[in-house]
Amino acid sequence: MDLDDRKAKILRAIIRNYQETGEPVGSRTISKYSDLSLSSATIRNEMADLEEMGLIVQPHTSAGRIPTDKGYRLYVDELMEAQNREVTQMKDFLIQRVDRVELLLKQMAKLLAVNTNYATMITGPVYSSTKLKFIQLSKMDNQKLLAVIVVEGNIVKNTILDLDRTLDDQDILSLNLLLNSSLNGLTINDINLGIVKELEEQAGPHGMLMREILNAVAEAVRTEEGGMQIYTSGATNIFKYPELSDGQTASELIHTFEEKDQLRNLVKESLDSDDKEDLQVFIGDEMPVQTMKDCSVVTANYELSEGVRGTIGIIGPKRMDYVKVMDTLRTLMAQLDILFRPGEPDR
Repeated sequence: MDLDDRKAKILRAIIRNYQETGEPVGSRTISKYSDLSLSSATIRNEMADLEEMGLIVQPHTSAGRIPTDKGYRLYVDELMEAQNREVTQMKDFLIQRVDRVELLLKQMAKLLAVNTNYATMITGPVYSSTKLKFIQLSKMDNQKLLAVIVVEGNIVKNTILDLDRTLDDQDILSLNLLLNSSLNGLTINDINLGIVKELEEQAGPHGMLMREILNAVAEAVRTEEGGMQIYTSGATNIFKYPELSDGQTASELIHTFEEKDQLRNLVKESLDSDDKEDLQVFIGDEMPVQTMKDCSVVTANYELSEGVRGTIGIIGPKRMDYVKVMDTLRTLMAQLDILFRPGEPDR
């Protein structure tokens, strides 16, 4: 049933007021609570129309109105539709043509900072034990070969190799088949010297190129393992809290956010925790970062797939709104779970 905006607002006001008081709702009450700026007479006319539509009813003469089952149904359907829109908007934001995990994480850090009014940090995924999913070799020109490496969590790394000889399409196809049939499902640590030697032999005249490809694969992944990326946002939000805006305290905190080395200690403690499925809260002296002893940090570990993990943290004063922060992180973790967990229909 379609209602015009005025009737819809009056119906919502009647339902909300009746929920609060349990008493029939009159036109004068609605005129005080609604944002329509209408006279009681106009509201009575609209309420008469809503009654004819079966959305409200007058329980007895001279009483106000109460919602009918039909009115409640319209109200609840509207609420559900609004919530579905919010979820869709959140998911659209998270996946809006973002084809790199790094950009997605930077956007999430900014969103969290805006929504919480605190500083935020998000690490790029750590995948030290991640399995290789796919390797695709493509010829860029006669002198260069592009290797696209895909690991668990659909993390994509690209590397360019220089060629000392020309490869035809059949050579590239054979190398692709050999690499993927031999390496699919292995971690970098699984690729031992025996496997390397065997692949070099099977590559025949392209044995040296095969070694270069394997070195490039290992280097591409290990670069990420050893150089954990940390994205931060909202560092200047700390100036909103007097206990953190003192010159030296603020300077040390800003330096911590800019350099990020000390943040890695915090991330390591979070990732190494036995409690991997829930939130962790560090308060004051519990912080592993000396310059953040006046702060509290709430962290959560996200997981793109088995073995591909990272940390999200919200940093604020010790008097931060813990309920809001925890609810925000749990909502975000649920969204990430929907987006990245294997086998989920929304993925």
